[in-house]
Amino acid sequence: MTQTGEPAARAVRRGAVRPGERVLAPDLARGAMLLLIVLSNTTFYLWAARYGPSGWHPVDGSALDRAVQFAMIVGLDLRVYPLFAFLFGYGMMQLFLRQTAAGTSERAAAALLRRRSLWLLVFGFAHAALLMAGDILGVYGLLSLLLGALFLRRAERTVLVWAAVGAALMLVLLASTVLWLLSGSLPAGGGAAEPSFALYGADESDPLAAAATRLSTWASLLVTAPLGITFEVAMLLGFWAARRRVLEETHRHLRLLWGVAVAGIALGWLGGLPAALAHVGVFSVPAAALGDFGPIFLIQSYTGLPGGLGYVAAFALVAHYLPSRLRSTVPVVAVAAVGRRSLSSYLAHSLLFSPVLAAWGLGLGAALSSATMALYAVAVWAATAAAAYAMERTGRRGPAEVLLRRLVYRDAERSAAPAGPGAESRPG
Repeated sequence: MTQTGEPAARAVRRGAVRPGERVLAPDLARGAMLLLIVLSNTTFYLWAARYGPSGWHPVDGSALDRAVQFAMIVGLDLRVYPLFAFLFGYGMMQLFLRQTAAGTSERAAAALLRRRSLWLLVFGFAHAALLMAGDILGVYGLLSLLLGALFLRRAERTVLVWAAVGAALMLVLLASTVLWLLSGSLPAGGGAAEPSFALYGADESDPLAAAATRLSTWASLLVTAPLGITFEVAMLLGFWAARRRVLEETHRHLRLLWGVAVAGIALGWLGGLPAALAHVGVFSVPAAALGDFGPIFLIQSYTGLPGGLGYVAAFALVAHYLPSRLRSTVPVVAVAAVGRRSLSSYLAHSLLFSPVLAAWGLGLGAALSSATMALYAVAVWAATAAAAYAMERTGRRGPAEVLLRRLVYRDAERSAAPAGPGAESRPG
């Protein structure tokens, strides 16, 4: 360790966020987000169903199944992960600002976040190898490495300008795709996407073959994610919003939150409507139009960002207007507790999904439909909410959070040791 006072004073000066520093809006948003994520993952385990050209949802089932599919296509598909990306970027910047406010140098704080990103890549690899091909920890770990290096220490205005450039490019792509769709010159023949369950190895009865499929899909996502725009723009907007303390100080940003909630959700749902209507047979389009590069899928994809941001704003408004007497009720505390243990809850969902539903496990996904699978997903989320509530009552963190913090902050106490026994530099 350096013996001089200045370098030690500029090293990591504090640990993770302490319970007393938490505010309701971000935790409530993360907790609700995990319900949306677990619902959106249900389609990957209906491995005995017959899928349509989009590859995302079965085309069979009862009227209730079709209603569930319609609602998920409009409100969840390609909307939840931009929401996650925004909150991930928000949390990154929160951590950076807490460290620098405590006296940590910007370089040391950025190094701490790099270590966190690298460990998330490791977590993501293990998650994909064992359970879930659609793991997002690795993708966001990689993106946080790239965007953290480029933008974490940039001025607020610079971050916003680059986010605006990305958003403008998405708007141009959306407008051109809408014109393509309205022109009627839709692609004909071929182009149907592979069923999602096949990409996730859910139909593999051999556990090793399923793991190989999951890792192949995970690696593909890891390579293609930096080539997109949506996640990067969402994370940059999260950086900017955290600097402005939008979720901590909702009372100062009500006009922004209301505008984003109303316009974002409206645009997000409108963008998902063509895919949903085509899926339930209201109108007929060539299969290629619904595939990964078809105009209907692209419109749904490009409107995912405003939809996800709209959900964040809506959750923040709920937290703002929630009466004080309701903030300590069991449902609110439980949802926020899930948000405070989002990593543990996310991994627990996979533990309760893959071994139970996939063909290499108990194989129960073959016996479920879209509607019953959605009920199962809600039950899984409720179980993790109950566990998170119990941990909240006893003051315990989630096990995955504890492990990640030990790995990320393992040098924090040693670096801050000269601060003395009364300093608040110990990981919390």
